[in-house]
Amino acid sequence: MTTFVDRVELHVAAGNGGHGCASVHREKFKPLGGPDGGNGGRGGDVILVVDQAITTLLDYHHSPHRKATNGQPGAGDNRSGKDGQDLVLPVPDGTVVLDKQGNVLADLVGQGTTFVAGQGGRGGLGNAALASARRKAPGFALLGEPGEGGDVVLELKTVADVALVGYPSAGKSSLISVLSAAKPKIADYPFTTLVPNLGVVTAGSTVYTIADVPGLIPGASQGRGLGLEFLRHVERCSVLVHVLDTATLESDRDPVSDLDIIEEELKQYGGLEDRPRMVVLNKIDIPDGQDLADMIRPELEERGYQVFEVSAVARTGLKELSFALAGIVGEARAAKPVEEATRIVIRPKAVDDAGFTVVYDEAEDVYRVRGEKPERWVRQTDFNNDEAVGYLADRLNRLGVEDRLMKAGARAGDGVAIGSEDNAVVFDWEPTMMAGAEMLGRRGEDHRLEAPRPAAQRRRDRDAERHDPEREYDEFEPF
Repeated sequence: MTTFVDRVELHVAAGNGGHGCASVHREKFKPLGGPDGGNGGRGGDVILVVDQAITTLLDYHHSPHRKATNGQPGAGDNRSGKDGQDLVLPVPDGTVVLDKQGNVLADLVGQGTTFVAGQGGRGGLGNAALASARRKAPGFALLGEPGEGGDVVLELKTVADVALVGYPSAGKSSLISVLSAAKPKIADYPFTTLVPNLGVVTAGSTVYTIADVPGLIPGASQGRGLGLEFLRHVERCSVLVHVLDTATLESDRDPVSDLDIIEEELKQYGGLEDRPRMVVLNKIDIPDGQDLADMIRPELEERGYQVFEVSAVARTGLKELSFALAGIVGEARAAKPVEEATRIVIRPKAVDDAGFTVVYDEAEDVYRVRGEKPERWVRQTDFNNDEAVGYLADRLNRLGVEDRLMKAGARAGDGVAIGSEDNAVVFDWEPTMMAGAEMLGRRGEDHRLEAPRPAAQRRRDRDAERHDPEREYDEFEPF
């Protein structure tokens, strides 16, 4: 049964905003007391938070679909809807958030670090908030916006001070089991370790973490074996320790060539050139292992490596190794800049940003309007309510969309699309000669929508004539 997962694809959906309410206050002797529709509540966010008590992404492997709650709709008597509850998802320290294309969105390191994976939709305004001197009793309200949704990839990179690397069955699991309280699986066959093991070591006054990284063989950096799955766990480690098997039974292997092969794989993976290295010659309790260690130690020291001879079974040489690692870890920690408390930077979007573009799409024969405000206003509009549609037209006109359409060459009846290509609202444009509440009739109606639309009518007449069965075609006229 899977107990460790370090990469998952998470499908998140933030909560939708609640709809605003269109209501008129009524009481005895006061049947029309004015609009009193409340605003809709905000949808809940999906937030990733680092929790050091979590060590795996197993929960999200079994339940990859996560959704925050929606905001509640507004109600009469100026009652606003309840905000949706944020969905907080704890993730291990060292989790990297990526999009489907592999671009890094966030690198979550440190207890309490957060990342908003999905922004909840804002609630729609009720008709009480939409009332003005010219529109005293709006017969409509704005819809709540949908929450953000999509897929993100979570990758776990183990946060450890020391990484043990080497061939399978070199004794890494045995070494971490005697240096710390970790209890990894140990057996006499390759690829016994299928997940990274993490242990805590105390050497004097220094406490550091040590990780056993499995699956490194020739070609690991290209995906052979388990290397590509677990090489990323080496990236955050301050010290790399090569564990070499001095008692291997394979005739085509020796400790020095093993070291060269693993170093080449680390070089191919990249980004680890500046990490200090150390070599551990393991299994010296075997006579042939001790003899081989004595032979190769001078060569390794000539290369600049600090070499330790140990036996995880006999527990010899472990104290010297533990304190040497503590010294290197201490130096690495001292060289790091002092970590400051995370500063929360709030960058609100400008409320008066009227930026938008108008581009003619020849393929679809429409003028596309793209911009945050126009697209948001379209999402908030109830197109079953004529007055709400008229209110949208007024807002677009005040923003300058109609002037920009005229400059782009649009004429009455031309198609206008607001939004992205796959989710746009398309309508026939009719320039607004005058806008405001003085053109509105009964609540919920807008007389501007009843006006004749010449260009649209011309197209309908042309289509009807083309499909008229009694029409006589010219000899050279194409059907």
